[in-house]
Amino acid sequence: MDVSGTSSADENTRPRAVIKTTARQLLVKLGAGGLSLDAVARDSGLALSEVEAVYPHRDDLLTALLIDAYDDSAAAMEQADAAAREAGASAGARLLAATRALRRWSFANPGEFTLVYGSPVPDYHAPQDTVPPASRTPAVLAGIVRSALEAGELTAPRREVPGPPLLLPEAVQLFGGTPEAPYSDLIERGIVLWSNLIGLLVFQVFSRTHDSVRDEAAFFDYAIAVAAEGIGLVVPLGENTD
Repeated sequence: MDVSGTSSADENTRPRAVIKTTARQLLVKLGAGGLSLDAVARDSGLALSEVEAVYPHRDDLLTALLIDAYDDSAAAMEQADAAAREAGASAGARLLAATRALRRWSFANPGEFTLVYGSPVPDYHAPQDTVPPASRTPAVLAGIVRSALEAGELTAPRREVPGPPLLLPEAVQLFGGTPEAPYSDLIERGIVLWSNLIGLLVFQVFSRTHDSVRDEAAFFDYAIAVAAEGIGLVVPLGENTD
């Protein structure tokens, strides 16, 4: 009878956790391109064979880290949005709460943020397994925008995107269908909002705005409010939405 209190599942989970923790530390020190199983083994105190038993190749480890980063960052946004929604917040306040949560996660996890939104890792191609986790962040934004549309909280745009539709079917599906006029280009505008959010975070996490503005957190809120104007959504400033 095993009376040690340690199951085989625990034994299998422990090296995995150690490997991931070490790899996250190495992401900050070496960058994703410098990550290797040898480096993880050296810094974790595990034998290389123990690391390879869990992640046979570097790309397997990168994929696991990437999925974790997508899931963790999206979970932070989902939780913040749910709390704001339960408090009866407007769609604009929900958007600010969710994007603030992503900002906090990004600053707390710069290595993972860089893995997700930095330069592509040479010779690494993310597999399809990463697509559902990667979709969670835009899904939070899409849900907020959809709620704003249904609640009548949006101002109709002054002009539509010219020419034929610019969207892939996956984007339309994520939003739940193409809205009717005068909001028929709302999904395109939502993608612009998403792009602005990520670009703003890249600037702030990589210290591109620290020598331009006095208060980066306040500037983040202002920038989100300005970006939201593109979809006709008012984001309240000067309020605690966290």
